[in-house]
Amino acid sequence: MFDTLKEIILNGQEAEYDAGVPRRIDIKPVPGKATVCMGVRRSGKSTLLFQIVRRLLERGVPRQNILFLNFFDDRLRGLRQDGLGVIPEAYFSLYPEKKNTETVYCFFDEIQTVPDWEPFVDRLMRTEKCEVYITGSSARMLSREIATQMRGRALSHELFPFSFREFLDYKGLDADAPRSSRQRLLIQKAFEEYMETGGFPEVAGLDRNLRIRTHQEYFNAMLFRDLIERHNIPYPRAVSDLAHRLLDNVGSKYSINKLTGYLKSLGHKAPKDAVSDYLEWFEDAYAFFTVRIFDASRTRAHANPKKIYVIDHALATSVGPGILRNAGHLLENLVFLALRRITPNIFYVRTRNGREVDFVARIPHPSLLLAQVCESMAHPQTRQREIRALAEAMTSLDVPRGVIVTRREQERIPVEAGTIDIVPAWRFLLDIEREGAGPAC
Repeated sequence: MFDTLKEIILNGQEAEYDAGVPRRIDIKPVPGKATVCMGVRRSGKSTLLFQIVRRLLERGVPRQNILFLNFFDDRLRGLRQDGLGVIPEAYFSLYPEKKNTETVYCFFDEIQTVPDWEPFVDRLMRTEKCEVYITGSSARMLSREIATQMRGRALSHELFPFSFREFLDYKGLDADAPRSSRQRLLIQKAFEEYMETGGFPEVAGLDRNLRIRTHQEYFNAMLFRDLIERHNIPYPRAVSDLAHRLLDNVGSKYSINKLTGYLKSLGHKAPKDAVSDYLEWFEDAYAFFTVRIFDASRTRAHANPKKIYVIDHALATSVGPGILRNAGHLLENLVFLALRRITPNIFYVRTRNGREVDFVARIPHPSLLLAQVCESMAHPQTRQREIRALAEAMTSLDVPRGVIVTRREQERIPVEAGTIDIVPAWRFLLDIEREGAGPAC
């Protein structure tokens, strides 16, 4: 194992890293802390590490100071028996002159596959002159586990599939260039493609059949590797049926009782407590997200039905049957993900008159954002319903501006509490991502 490890280290230093599309996530190392990037499978975490390596090399860091290990490499399976302590031993046997004299940049991709990685990284940070970067599929790289086992020696970041702005980067379009009519048409065309393909980097540019098969492979990996295997779930079919039920109802409310009843109707014996655990594990794995009602009482917030969203709206169309696919709910899922990249503090609102607004989010500017999502405002009854609900919420929460995100429409409407802006989704995504995104890596 020792000689194999040295060979892998040397091969990694000679590699030409394919950095792909720069990601718009602001990752800056903090002295004394490991940088941890968590996210759903295939969201681009390894590529993000490659981008950081390339920046270091361009800055003049010698290749010999890069230690890059991908723990999905089957040649590293022996580390489960030998222990991770052999890694610095192998590296410093190659470069003894660097020990405690030069900074070594350690990149550990999917390190969670090896038991007891947390105390190893903790010890490495304390005893060696190094910067440590870690990625992991979220099922084994949860922030609360890191906080518990690494005693504050890690700073965690989340990586999602491509945002719309990153998708434009992939397409070679400058979202911030002056928007001539031609530029707007190109961006709008790219948005329609983004709605169709979603944000997973590997599916960009694939034809429809390959995209669907790739999405289905991703979803099966999330279910069986990140949930069923990890938690040793005794009812794997129940987990799969529950996941497909949630996929078919993105943007809709759910309750534990109704989901348990649904599984029972299919012949599953999963009790309510198990269904509650499954939902928590889905969220831990970044597969699904739940949104609670906005209420000062945590008891009432937990008692009310919650809404469900999936990590990528196109995943729902590729994996679910799509017989009754609701285009408005898919657009709502897209808006949710744009907000979730900025903040985890997202809720839905019910006014005193029983009307609902899809999202209220705590973001830096303004502190509260109220957003309604509607595929089209063309029908007079729909228009009246959406505007009235949002205006009531604005008055109740003392928020002077509300947004209604549509597929294509744009308008400004004065209301008693302030102003409602009706904006096309492509423009909303670019504006909200500009507010929440840091510099590209």
